[in-house]
Formats: sequence, C-alpha cells, structure tokens
Amino acid sequence: MQQGTLMRKVKSKNWKKQRYFKLQDDCMTIWYHSKRTGRIESAFSISDVETVREGHQSEVLQSLAEEFPPERCFTIVFYGRRGNLDLIAGSVEEAQCWVQGLHQLIESFPLTPALVSCTWIRDWFQKGDKNKDGRMNFKEVQRLLKMMNVDMNEDHALQLFQDADKSESGTLEGEEFVLFYKALTQRKEVLSLFQEFSEDGKKLTLLELVDFLQQEQLEDEGAEQLAMELIDKYEPSETARARHVLSADGFLMYLCSPDGSIFNPQHRALWQDMSQPLCHYFISSSHNTYLIEDQIRGQSSIEGYIRALKRGCRCLEVDCWDGPNGEPVVYHGHTFTSKIPFREVVSTLAKYAFKVGTCPWALKLLPCPLPGAEGSWWCWLPAVRDPGPQQISQRKWTPSLYPTLQELKHKILLKGKKIGRLEDTLDGPGDEAPDVSDDDNGGEAEEERRRAKMVLPSGGTQHSLALQKDKESLAQSLSDCVIYCKSVSFRGFQEARSHSRPSEISSFSEAKARKLIRDAGNEFVRHNAWQLTRIYPSGMRTDSSNYSPQEMWNVGCQIVALNFQTAGMEMDLCDGLFSQNGCCGYVLKPPFMRDEETLFNPSDPSSREGPGPTTLTIQVISGQQLPKVANSKEGAVIDPLVRVEIHGVPADQAHQETKYIENNGFNPRWDETLQFQLHVPELALIRFVVEDYDKTSRNDFVGQFTLAFVNIKPGYRHVHLLSKDGTSIPPSSLFVHIHITE
Repeated sequence: MQQGTLMRKVKSKNWKKQRYFKLQDDCMTIWYHSKRTGRIESAFSISDVETVREGHQSEVLQSLAEEFPPERCFTIVFYGRRGNLDLIAGSVEEAQCWVQGLHQLIESFPLTPALVSCTWIRDWFQKGDKNKDGRMNFKEVQRLLKMMNVDMNEDHALQLFQDADKSESGTLEGEEFVLFYKALTQRKEVLSLFQEFSEDGKKLTLLELVDFLQQEQLEDEGAEQLAMELIDKYEPSETARARHVLSADGFLMYLCSPDGSIFNPQHRALWQDMSQPLCHYFISSSHNTYLIEDQIRGQSSIEGYIRALKRGCRCLEVDCWDGPNGEPVVYHGHTFTSKIPFREVVSTLAKYAFKVGTCPWALKLLPCPLPGAEGSWWCWLPAVRDPGPQQISQRKWTPSLYPTLQELKHKILLKGKKIGRLEDTLDGPGDEAPDVSDDDNGGEAEEERRRAKMVLPSGGTQHSLALQKDKESLAQSLSDCVIYCKSVSFRGFQEARSHSRPSEISSFSEAKARKLIRDAGNEFVRHNAWQLTRIYPSGMRTDSSNYSPQEMWNVGCQIVALNFQTAGMEMDLCDGLFSQNGCCGYVLKPPFMRDEETLFNPSDPSSREGPGPTTLTIQVISGQQLPKVANSKEGAVIDPLVRVEIHGVPADQAHQETKYIENNGFNPRWDETLQFQLHVPELALIRFVVEDYDKTSRNDFVGQFTLAFVNIKPGYRHVHLLSKDGTSIPPSSLFVHIHITE
C-alpha cells in the first residue's frame, strides 16, 4: 500500500479512470494521483473511513459484474453523506492487499484523544513542509499558521519558533515541531481551572480531583471511584498513575474525552425503559429512503437504505411499482428518479436490518397493485406475534395490550394497506367496512370512498362492495403481512377514539399536522398516547428539503419522516434526539405524553404537570482548532461566533449568540454567559452552532452539535463539533460551563 497501486476509480458503467493510490508514511492518509497529470487529486484519512466492502457491493460495481470479477472489486465507505469510492484493482492480490490493509488500519486506530492530537500534529507538519525536506523554516511556519486558522502577531510567532528550535538550526524538525505545536495550543483557561484545585499547581491529588468532580462536575455518587478511573484512563505518566495523581496534561485529556463531554456518557448506551408499547416512543424515520438526491430527477440507490439503517433509522419507505418482466422496482412514482430492483432492496434490508440494534423497524409500503405480489418477495419478512383471542374480541385495545418494544425485538413490521381489520384476518369479516386507505394519497382514496357510498350495485352492500374492491387491488398474502401498522384515513380525533385500534396508523402531511396542532393540540397529544402517527414532507419539497420535526414531537407524533439525504438544522435535530439510548432509533416520550387523559398542550406550558421552569446557564469559554470554511480563499482566517439555539415548545424556542472573535479560528476566547428559561425541558433540544461572521453577507457555517436537554452533563465540558453532514471533525470543539437550576 505504501509503495502505491494503480487502480480504476469507477463512478458509473462508462466512467472508469485510472488513479495511482498510495498510503502515506503516517499510515493514516491516502492520496490518489491522476495517472495523466501526476497531480494529487484528492486525499482522505483512515479516520474518515467507516468500512470496506469486498466484491460487487455497490450498484456501480454490480453493473460491471460481467466485466470485472468480484475478487478485484471493493468499495470504500465513508462516514456521513460523503459518496462511496468504488475501486477495481489490477489483480486479486492487489485488491486483497488493500482490503486487508484498510481493515487493519481501521481497527487499529480508535480515535483516542492522544491519537487525535498525534495525528493532528503529523498532518499539520506534512501540510506546512512545502518542499518535503522533513523540516520547516519560519516562512513555512507563517504559512502554516494561516492554514491553521491563526492570524498571529509576527513577533510572537517568531518567539514561539525560536523557543522550539532547540538545535538553533533555523528550522523545526520532529520533536521541535511538537514543542512548537504544544506552545501554540496551550490552554490557559484549562490550566487556570486546574490550578484552582491544585495546591502546588503541578498536580491534582486524588482528594483534589474528587473535590473538582463533586463541586464543579456535580458527580456526587461514587466520586472517589470515578477519580481513580479517570487517573488510570487519562494520566500519561506511569509514575503519576502509580501515585494516584493527575497532571495538567492528564486533566486536559480527561476534559477533552467522552468523559468530559457535554453529552452524558451513560446515555450513549441503552438507558431508557424499553418495555413500553411502540406508540410511547419517538421513532427515527425517513421519507423516500431510497432517494439520495432530489424528489424529481434524483438517484434511487440501496445506499439510501444502508445509510439510514446505520444511522439508527427504524422506519423506512419503499415505493413499489411494476417493472419489466414482472419484477417490481422501487422509485418515486410518476417522476424521473432512477429505479432499483425491489429484489435488491429487500436483500439489502435483510443484510443490514439489525446491525445497529435489535429494536424492531417498520417498512412504509405505498399502495400500488403488484400482479403476483403474493410471490416469494415477501416471504423473508418475519411477522410479529398474533394477539391472543381475548385481545381480538375487544372493540378497542388499550396500549397495555399492544406488544411492547421488548417483545418486538428482531421483528420487521409492515405499514401498509390491509384487507379488513386484524380481527377479520384472524376470525373472519366483522361488521365494519374494511379501510385500506392511506393519507399519502388521501384525496384519491376519499373520492373512491364517496363513489362507493353513492353508487351501490343492486343487491350489494357497502361492506361487500368495499371488500370486493380491496381484494381486487391488494394481494391477500401482502395484506396478511400487515399486522400492527395498518394504514387508515384520519376522520377526526373523536372518530379515532371511538372506532380505531392501536394497531392502526394515520399519515399526515406537514401542513395537515400543523393545522391539527394549532386547532387541537391537547387532543393530538392524547391521540398519540395510544396510536401511531406518521408525518411526511410536503409534496412541494421537490429539492428534498425538510420541515422542523420539533413541532411534531411537541405533540407526541412518533414517526416524523425526514429526507435523510439533506443536511441542515432539521436533520441536526433528528440526529441530536436519537444520538442517545444506544442510537437504537427509539426515544421514550415523557410521562405526560404517554397518558391518554393528559392535559398537556404544547401551546400552554402550564398544562404540563411538574416543577416550574428550569434555568439553563451556559458560559461559552473558548474554542479549539475550528475548521476553515469550505471553499474559502487561501490564507483566509475565520471570525467565529457561537450561537446557542433552544428547540422545544413555542414558549421555549430561543437563541442567543456571542460576539465574534476577529481572525482566530484556532483558539478563540469568548468568556460570555447565555441564559435560557425552559418551561418544558423534557422536550427541549440544545443546538450549538459556530459560524464565521460576515458583516456584508450571510454568516458561513463552521460546525454544530445538538443534544437533548435530558442528556446534558453539568460542569466544565467540551462540545465536540460535527460537520454539516453530521460527521465528527476532531479536535474541533467548544469549552463551556453548564449550570442548571430548577
């Protein structure tokens, strides 16, 4: 790998370019060159790579299966929304060398704070060493500072350079550059905090560290045991570890680690009650999952399903249509989006369904008659357990009789049309006309219902006509697969309470949902306490933009479907909410949203039972090594500011921001305090946004991090920033102090 390999980079069946790939000496960076020009075309870090797939495991490589054997093909999959890299090696041996080598590098390089720092230093040295002679003169250092987002006084930069040049050679080599980098990145605000609790200013004894954890980090229970663990985990000196003391370097490593993050590390794993019925959870849900671009001409791809499932999505959408030779295809019907075989979709779902977690997930099947739909395409999908006879006999089930999330582990639920009710499926037709409509095409379905009611054939009944029509348009075997997520039209909350079942689900456009929230907020919350509701984007969002999911979560809507392929604030909120609880895609709703008789209305915070408003105080202290704005001019340095946004019920919606710091994206210092009143903290999401201030135009995005209020750890914490597409950008972070009072 380090000698370099000539391989074909493939983008389509007709686009195959030869590129020279080489693993750099740092064993962390891969460059690839154009064979024709010899110039470096692009580079990526091993830390950017999520996995490597062998063989024809992409649509592009599948299209070339007859031309190239699978043993020579592999796909590099990156984190986030970055496109995959499909490669064809010149031989089986070369392909295996790269596949095995990449797997070893990925597994061998967990991003510990120490490794991040080491890798970061090495990367900057390589970028600054323009003539590649293994040393840097002062001119190269000045250029590097601009690249690092630092606009430093020349005299001060020269002083740091000379202090690090121990050999007095006029250049920095190896360890000398490390000294320069450490002087440059010295954290005065952290050192000052360290010295507040250190009697000698050089170390924290075990008792001093316990004092810090109890007084500032509010770690009351087991503080001494935690202190011991932190010393063992983060103290770099073996001697200090043996003496049970923490140095300033160890203290900084702790604060920069997951243990020092604003996100409660205990909430990263499953921490919520998973024995509730489905309707008691917010469920990570996608819209038109197969699309990775726009809604009209965009590409349909199995990658949409893979990416969504890996992000913890638990509700996927499959639009099935008749294809050539009787094979169904998946695409956005009546548009120019590309098509993928349905067989490939279910094969992909079978492979990735439970890789992230064991919780159940649902397929959203849009209505489309499929000749021969009773074939084997559906047979692989396991049905959930049938309810007992005593449950079926009841006219209306209660949530306690609905299967729990725990009981549905490893199950796949189909949401779609159904002939008759579940009772009809098991005991024969009942007295009511079956309903197989879905609000996604509610206008057409409603018109058909009106026609059926107005024109009844001689001797026929409304029930028999509807049942006959349903049987003509929907395969019985497909209908039988729909158990707990039968699609029904919504005719009002009172009608639903009287006649609907917990096993049924209604879909609303974002506009319809907003009207219901505005006109009947409390009734909507009560409805969602016992039945599932799905919200989908407006048909006008042809660019695959998203609506804010927060207003839908405020009334307890469980399945709030978003376009996962589109980055932005809306997906930041989605990722922020579902980053907890093991990223399983399920988040338990607050108690007052699980009660069918609740008085809660998001437009009236006083309707929430419980304590009064909570005060959230955030001191934004500093930032570290913020990234440059994409496509910025060479030498440009950002002017960063921090905006804190509160997303929740209308009374809690707010945002405040700091002043901007001119020409310093490397270690800006704000020391500003922002304060918010939260009336319903259980529903609040906190979003930290860093922007590059521009007085003449819109500020540019730099980074963000979003989390639910319930996942915040108080005290001195780091906020580890994410890029626009949700991937980490280490070591970019904010240093803050969090104080919460009720």
